[in-house]
Amino acid sequence: MRVGPLFSFLFVFGLTVPAQAGECPGHPDAIGTSRVLVVDPTEHTRLGIMQYRETLPLEDHEVVLTFDDGPLPPYTKRILEVLASQCAKATYFLIGRMAQAYPEMVREIHAAGHTIGTHSQTHPYSFPHMTLARAQQEVDQGIASVAAALGDRSEIAPFFRIPGLSRGQVIESYLASQSIMTWSTDFLADDWRHISAAEVMHRAISRLEAKGKGILLLHDIQPATVMALPGLLRELKRRGYRIVQVVPASATLPKTPTTPEQWVMNSTRNANGGAPRVDVSAVNAAAQTPSTPNIGAPPLRPQFTPAPSGTHVATTPRRGQIPLPPVARWPHDLGPPTAVIDGGTPASGLRGARHGADAAPAQVRLDASSASRAHVARAIKPKTKTRRVRTANIPKSKIR
Repeated sequence: MRVGPLFSFLFVFGLTVPAQAGECPGHPDAIGTSRVLVVDPTEHTRLGIMQYRETLPLEDHEVVLTFDDGPLPPYTKRILEVLASQCAKATYFLIGRMAQAYPEMVREIHAAGHTIGTHSQTHPYSFPHMTLARAQQEVDQGIASVAAALGDRSEIAPFFRIPGLSRGQVIESYLASQSIMTWSTDFLADDWRHISAAEVMHRAISRLEAKGKGILLLHDIQPATVMALPGLLRELKRRGYRIVQVVPASATLPKTPTTPEQWVMNSTRNANGGAPRVDVSAVNAAAQTPSTPNIGAPPLRPQFTPAPSGTHVATTPRRGQIPLPPVARWPHDLGPPTAVIDGGTPASGLRGARHGADAAPAQVRLDASSASRAHVARAIKPKTKTRRVRTANIPKSKIR
């Protein structure tokens, strides 16, 4: 996979320099992007200590932000706006079918200067059991779909994250044979679960502090992630962390010099060995932060609306595939994008939203990975009792 001008201009003649903290126009308190790390996928084929021995050669208090499963408006759009307001760069792992459905969002990610990797064509969890031909099809079609959205295959980084982190020898060997780097992660924020934005932030910071540096896996299709990200970036800066962008080496862009020891993480913990205290005041208390299932978006169903361009995308998932969600509506009670960028949560909360055990039946939200029409119907259909009439003592002549 050739590396195009997006990555080449980063260093050539010093034309573009990452925005350091305090150098973000209009946002003097932004965390910025401290440096660009250039890696050679042929030398280090698998990354992320959750599954592999090696990870990125980061210095202490350096973080790499990654986002999976997109693009999905409006959440991907809001994530891009938050990152732009902080001059922070990230790595996106895009699903091919999502890129087909929302090609304009793929181009916006590229135009913002983020690194674009891929995440398969249909996001199956069955990679460990796939034949070589099936795995190759998933990988190659995913790359082709993202390339079609971008209009230039060379702008895609040779980075791939296996859906569900479901590693397998066949898929890993194929990726290595294609000089594609397999990305796992160093820690998660569990933002795909039905937890609040405050809890997403708490888990991300706690796990980062336990290691001192690393790759963070997030999802740009989750509303809780959108609401947590502004406070998360501010908290990272407050604690002295720095954002690093990762790009692939090329003929015009040499790799960053490193030593073998730097690719092996030595975890650090706080003095008493426990989880550090996390300040989640930036996103308010968990009870005041709308959780993912009742943030106000419509229920996820096993179908989605394809892009207006007329691109045909199959809507019936095959076995082992995850059904794609419909076009999501941004909750109007959150206000304009600046309300998300500046505050992380709405000032007055979501109108009509209730949380926890008090949630009304109409507020039930189901995950697309497990929902079906029958499940949704059972979840929202009110239970009614049928009145049974006893007729034993009624004369037959009275019964009509």
